[in-house]
Amino acid sequence: MQNKLLKFIREQGLIEPGDRVICAVSGGADSVAMLFALYLLKGKLGISLEAAHFNHHLRGEESRRDEEFVRDFCARYDIPLHVGGGQVQPGKKGLEAAARDARYAYLQSLDGKIATAHTADDNAETVLLHLIRGTGLKGLGGIAPQRGRLIRPMLSVTRQEVESFLKEWSLPHVEDSSNETDVFLRNRIRHHVMPLLRQENPRIGENLSQMALRLRLDEAYLTQQSTFDTLPDVNTLRAMPRALRGRALEVFLKRNGIPEPEDVHISQAEALVFSDNPSARAAFPGGVTISRCYDTLTVLAEDSKICETSLPCPGQAVVGDYRVICEPSVEIRNTPDTITVCPSGEMLLRSRKSGDALRLPGGSRSLKKLLIDRKVPASQREKIPVLCDDLGILGVYSIGVNLDRAAESLPAVTVRFEKLQGEKQNG
Repeated sequence: MQNKLLKFIREQGLIEPGDRVICAVSGGADSVAMLFALYLLKGKLGISLEAAHFNHHLRGEESRRDEEFVRDFCARYDIPLHVGGGQVQPGKKGLEAAARDARYAYLQSLDGKIATAHTADDNAETVLLHLIRGTGLKGLGGIAPQRGRLIRPMLSVTRQEVESFLKEWSLPHVEDSSNETDVFLRNRIRHHVMPLLRQENPRIGENLSQMALRLRLDEAYLTQQSTFDTLPDVNTLRAMPRALRGRALEVFLKRNGIPEPEDVHISQAEALVFSDNPSARAAFPGGVTISRCYDTLTVLAEDSKICETSLPCPGQAVVGDYRVICEPSVEIRNTPDTITVCPSGEMLLRSRKSGDALRLPGGSRSLKKLLIDRKVPASQREKIPVLCDDLGILGVYSIGVNLDRAAESLPAVTVRFEKLQGEKQNG
């Protein structure tokens, strides 16, 4: 087992000379075997070796027994030991998940590489768990050999090899009584499914674990090929192979507030890519809304509407991304961002409303259709300032004056819209 362990460590680059390695030790067979094997190999690896035990206090006397066993075992071989503990309460995902989270939180608080004793059989069981629940290539990759400071050097070692190693070195261990029950799905797979598969192939655990490790390489390559600084445009996404497109969208979702996208979320994003509606949108977890803006996907801001704001004259106001300046006219000038009008009553700036319309040289049209014709993304339409008075719309930024309200002679007022470019936006 030692040679197999050493080969895997070197193949995966899990440990470097000079590393401080802390073994997570429950007292069970796998963790005792890993700790002692690394104890025998620490000179060859050039590492300092320590151990850590977390007492969940879930099994009363048995939990105290496990802690004492680990203390005695480490003292016998002069291995420094860290001990943590706490009362674990069931969370949304159940007691088992809460215990695991508490254990890993403690381990991650320690300084060094944290080695856990997941074996090839554990990896095989994980693959089967994912298959039962439904998975893709990532799930079929099973347990990662390394994630940050967390390493799993035993993934090439079978449970049978662990038992032989303990017997060879006359090493004691403790048994967790909860592992004997069929309450947890993993235990049912271990007690009933794996034995049936071993009847067909005694090496099933090792084979499934090796398959998972190979598939992790495939997944890593596909992810690398589909990682972009910015998400490609819709036409590029449509032309991509499904395997790359799904991964590119997954990265996009992660970058925009969805830390663990599921298949349903990636499918939602794909539906936006292939939608016939260039302004289609979809809601995602965490209040995130993603919209098609013609040829791109974008995240909608939560508050995109302009709050109704009074525009003094002379004077100015800042609304959203725009500064709007009003002053007495010296000439009649009308462009997409400058209008000359004779207002009636107070002038107000606001977002568009249902039913808004204005007359341009081609005739009267709804504001909605005008913005669509100009290919203004739906996510940006609420941000465009509309200038009104008591009688209706005077003009709209980027479209221009409402000809029904345009000044024909002086005196009049000129309103100029300026797009702010990253400067502080104060009222």
